[in-house]
Amino acid sequence: MSPDALTLVALALVLAAGVAVGAVAWRTWGSRREFGSDAERASYTILHSAAQAGRSLRGGLGPEGAAKAAHHLRSMLGAPALALTDDSRLLAWDGESPAHADAVMALAARTLAHGRARVAGGDEVGCAAVGCTEADCRLRGAVVAPVRVGARVIGTVVAFSPSAGAGLVRATREVADWVAAQAELAELDRSRTLLMEAEVRALRAQISPHFIYNALTAIASYILTDPARARELLVEFADFTRYSFRRHGDFTTLAEELKSIDQYLLLERARFGERLQVSLRIAPEVLGVPIPFLSLQPLVENAVRHGLEAREGTGHISITAEDSPHEALVQIEDDGAGMDPERLREVLAGRAGGLHVGLRNVDARLRQVYGDDHGLVIETAPGHGTLVTVRVPKSQPEHEVRPPID
Repeated sequence: MSPDALTLVALALVLAAGVAVGAVAWRTWGSRREFGSDAERASYTILHSAAQAGRSLRGGLGPEGAAKAAHHLRSMLGAPALALTDDSRLLAWDGESPAHADAVMALAARTLAHGRARVAGGDEVGCAAVGCTEADCRLRGAVVAPVRVGARVIGTVVAFSPSAGAGLVRATREVADWVAAQAELAELDRSRTLLMEAEVRALRAQISPHFIYNALTAIASYILTDPARARELLVEFADFTRYSFRRHGDFTTLAEELKSIDQYLLLERARFGERLQVSLRIAPEVLGVPIPFLSLQPLVENAVRHGLEAREGTGHISITAEDSPHEALVQIEDDGAGMDPERLREVLAGRAGGLHVGLRNVDARLRQVYGDDHGLVIETAPGHGTLVTVRVPKSQPEHEVRPPID
């Protein structure tokens, strides 16, 4: 082989070796970038376990959530076994030697009664107390920490190990406090749901006395002069009240809410005649957007009651629903009496007694569901009508629209 050929071969070998070394170095560097130091990896593991356990406990400290969370909580503590209880029963066991589970509620009783963490095990009597019955039993110690929500102890976290040292005691207390925080969040979620249900009941109560009386009076006026019209209105009235008062999920679609509004306005036009003029402009793209149940109808009723009834002559209500890249934009406008802006602020702050309860409740519910950026935007002035704008996100995968139950 010629010297030039040998030179080329040598260069190729050097190049191949460089590429191989570079590849190994890149993988090693990339791995270090991804995983970091031992401390960073440990932090990630703890945070990941906390996130997984948090998702399981969002429904509260119950058997199903506890069973899913127990493994992640044990991972956070690094304990061989862990138990979760509520105030009266064992909810979950995770780890080795499940026979120890029989001793959990006896261990937890003192903590549930007095709200103080305790350590059990160690000596022969203590080992029996934690469930050790074999000479080679590994779980000879236990730490019991209270899960406290406010002044109430709602459960315990019980960590088992060969010995219950000070580090395990502190860690178990911290995990119990973290579980308590998840339980408090679950209670807040339930309270928010109950509040929304109460607000819907308040809106239904608002519809009941005022609208039903006026609608039935209008229907009665047609019974002798136009029976067919009376029957038609009675069917619309039945459909409207069925939608408003039936058992229903928290959310409906914009199409369903607009259908209810159309029935409501049909009944009101029977009462007002030509005095009430209505125009609608609805983009078909937004008809399937989920919205909180009874979030638009009270706004239209407010326009009729407080806008048109308070003025002479013909009144006009305009309802538009427009499509935007990320939101459905709904506007309800009337050319009625309007309102003083300062008075409006009192209404939305809940300082106006029972007046305009629909505006206040709808504003509060929209803020609860979507955040303060999605509260009602209201433009009004005495004698210049009212324009109410509602912005609803189009993508709401977490808000299921369930079929209504009559």
